[in-house]
Amino acid sequence: MTEKEKAPKARVTMKDVALKAGVSQSTVSFVLNGLEDMRISRETRKRVMDAVDELGYRARGAGRPPKGAGQGVIGLMFDEIATSPFAAISIEGVQEEAWKQNIVVEIVMTGGDPDYEIEILKKWSGDNVFGVIYASILTRAVQPPDALSRHRSVLLNCYDADGRYASVVPAERRGGEIATAALIAEGHQRIAFISGEPWMEASDQRMEGYERALRAARIPVDPSLIVEGNFLPSGGRDATLKLMQGDRRPDAIFCANDLTAVGCYEALKELGERPGETVAVMGYDDQEIAQHLSPPLSTVLLPHREMGQWCVEWLLGEVTQAVAERTECPMVVRESHRRVAS
Repeated sequence: MTEKEKAPKARVTMKDVALKAGVSQSTVSFVLNGLEDMRISRETRKRVMDAVDELGYRARGAGRPPKGAGQGVIGLMFDEIATSPFAAISIEGVQEEAWKQNIVVEIVMTGGDPDYEIEILKKWSGDNVFGVIYASILTRAVQPPDALSRHRSVLLNCYDADGRYASVVPAERRGGEIATAALIAEGHQRIAFISGEPWMEASDQRMEGYERALRAARIPVDPSLIVEGNFLPSGGRDATLKLMQGDRRPDAIFCANDLTAVGCYEALKELGERPGETVAVMGYDDQEIAQHLSPPLSTVLLPHREMGQWCVEWLLGEVTQAVAERTECPMVVRESHRRVAS
């Protein structure tokens, strides 16, 4: 058996099915759940089911236990859910892993209100929940209420400075390093970086990875090629215009997230440039928009699903020490980071 054959196959997601069938994820969901009252044509339903069969997609509910068969409950406490698409991905990862053990997940959004957190933890104590996942939408240091220590608990996408709790966060520095190294491998030398808001740890760590990769390749870090953005298209556009008007024209631009890259594309096209041809672009996050840009955006995957799964595995495992896990952020290779045309 070859190494390729030994490697685990990537999990097929609903997004993969939607892309294969040429429909939205909502359409896939409605078809798979048998909602006949939706006005979805027979042809569309067939395309979806053909894509499911071809890709070998297995719905989250497939193989789940009958109602009443659950053997426990895990509480998942998020500070925010609606402000980011990544919360939903984390929740899916938690639910999928919990269902394997016939465990139900109870999800609460607290808005970061410490009093509400305490009341929920009291409720969960009375319910004898199996464990608690305390989650943040932003990767950051947190100060969970003392009541959390009465549960077997783990921190998702956050950590406590004292190291009292097990935690899992993305390996952001390594992700920034991988992205920059990929640009260097394509032959780029003048690689610019557009950061996010400076108070965000993710932005700082991605920039540290960028600088680390440059130094490893013996490329000097040029401060004039580092411009502050805001993790939004507006910041990406303004920063790109500034970079392209500078004394050192970049041949590649590493954007701290995919929304920044959207603005970067816009600015380059305004200037008559061709993203991925005359100027290479790299993103970060692998948001839905990345694959729909022209050219499709090379980026780095934030492993929120894998982090959610890891939390359940840790809660169900026998380890008791407060481990600090950093989950790898792999690169998603598309077309935008290739070598600049001569």
